[in-house]
Amino acid sequence: MISVIFDLDGTLVDSEPNYYESGRRTLERHGVPDFTWEQHSRFIGIGTRETLEILRERYAIAAPVDRLLAEQNAAYLELARTRTGVFPQMRALVERLHAEGAAMAVASGSSREAIDAVLAGTGLDALLTTAVSAEEVAHGKPAPDVFLEAARRLGAEPADCVVFEDAAPGARAAHAAGMACVAVPYTPDIADDPAFASAGLLFPGGQPEFTADAAYGWLVARGLPGTRATATPG
Repeated sequence: MISVIFDLDGTLVDSEPNYYESGRRTLERHGVPDFTWEQHSRFIGIGTRETLEILRERYAIAAPVDRLLAEQNAAYLELARTRTGVFPQMRALVERLHAEGAAMAVASGSSREAIDAVLAGTGLDALLTTAVSAEEVAHGKPAPDVFLEAARRLGAEPADCVVFEDAAPGARAAHAAGMACVAVPYTPDIADDPAFASAGLLFPGGQPEFTADAAYGWLVARGLPGTRATATPG
């Protein structure tokens, strides 16, 4: 039986604008003005702590990483509770899988508090009751730890899990965990990243191309209980 593990940010929900804004505010507070979306986009898929460790060193910020992380999390939570949108076709897929009784989890590089805020604020907490933060494992993506812990909590073997991811580090983590991957790149320009080459199903156009029917049909073909798949990607 297939278990499904979803990345959160950029896959289920469009939270990257909130992460960018919270990060921009934090860096500005510590003497780094004009942090751009382009600069932020290079860290999509990497945990917040790991990102801040890199940026702290790059910009010679004096404040410790724990302080930067606390400041960014506070700013992010303020935005996340009211300004996070769920991708409609992803919500449709989660609702369908929930109705089928499929085992599902969220595995994210976000803090536990951020995950809980987003799931509660979007109503996904009623459908996705198992969640793992990178804070709860030794290494964040692209290491496989967060996906392996999600599988453990679901009582599933890694080989029986399918990961939904939008970012290259997450796709690498899924491959390292020995899990199949459905890749929905956050932006089409990263679809040719070598990390997505091993994906079992790739939507190169990202969320505009993704459909719940296509993903569900592919999952059924891999052994997910159910027979109502109606589409496959061309």
